[in-house]
Amino acid sequence: MPVDKKALITGVTGQDGSYLAEFLLAKGYEVHGLIRRASTFNTHRLDPIYRDPHESGVRFFMHYGDLSDSGSLVNLIRNLEPDEIYHLGAQSHVKVSFEIPEYTADATGMGTMRMLEAIRASGVETRFYQASSSEMFGSAPPPQNEATPFHPRSPYGVSKVFAYWATVNYRESYGMHAGNGILMNHESPRRGETFVTRKITRAVARIKAGIQDKLFLGNLDAKRDWGYAPEYVEAMWMMVQHDEPLDLVIATGESHSVREFCQVAFATADLDWEQYVEVDPNYYRPAEVDYLLGDATKAKELLGWEAKVKFDELARLMVDADIQLLDDEMSGRLVRQDRDH
Repeated sequence: MPVDKKALITGVTGQDGSYLAEFLLAKGYEVHGLIRRASTFNTHRLDPIYRDPHESGVRFFMHYGDLSDSGSLVNLIRNLEPDEIYHLGAQSHVKVSFEIPEYTADATGMGTMRMLEAIRASGVETRFYQASSSEMFGSAPPPQNEATPFHPRSPYGVSKVFAYWATVNYRESYGMHAGNGILMNHESPRRGETFVTRKITRAVARIKAGIQDKLFLGNLDAKRDWGYAPEYVEAMWMMVQHDEPLDLVIATGESHSVREFCQVAFATADLDWEQYVEVDPNYYRPAEVDYLLGDATKAKELLGWEAKVKFDELARLMVDADIQLLDDEMSGRLVRQDRDH
């Protein structure tokens, strides 16, 4: 279906960016992604787009740039004139943000300010989506909705609060169509391997295959509202299509502990999680976020959006995907070894 719209995605190589790129291409968009120059390839999540020429055609383009380089952002936006900008790029690992707080603030907080200022300076009329985070709520009591005061508990959460209010400020100051999607945790087989859900499901696959003995985790009692990433990128798009810019919480409305995720994930592979999981205090955060539970009533009322994939199904599909991935990797190794010999 021809749409004739152009979108720019920062953070396109991440979980959300890759799903969003696929989603927009299926809608008929011309999609442009911002990618940092690195010494190694980090575009594996975009492989489905590259593998299917009918999916991307000549409508998917990558541009080297960096959220720390204001000039390149202004030039890129001015040259592309995108109809929509989805700003997903950030240093997004909470635990890591305690170790590199200044970099996190620059990439996650100031990076958003630079994007907003680049839009203003370029004079391009576009719609802007800011990827805000449930980590902004921190220790605020659940359930959390759009009226819940922020109380971030990490440099990452603090940086996201800065980015949130920068988005609101540019909207109010310059009349931009700029909104914040406050997304609760959302997972998938493309989740980064250092995030707790993917760390668990990868370990299940490896333990099942007999190549890992133990899984070390931090706070098993931390509770999160976990949803399915492909559904959440659709919510991003729906927000941008709305006539008025919105700040919305996107959530399932259910909260489960890390311990519960372990129970479901290991049971999917017919394993007893208690035999393999051990708590390592090194994985605790300096300041914990104990309980996140989102109230997405407003998103349902304004957009008609609600989560369909719930907790148990999410954990099982991630385990199944990691078991298949490991099987494919091991089969590939065996083939290569046979060729070598």
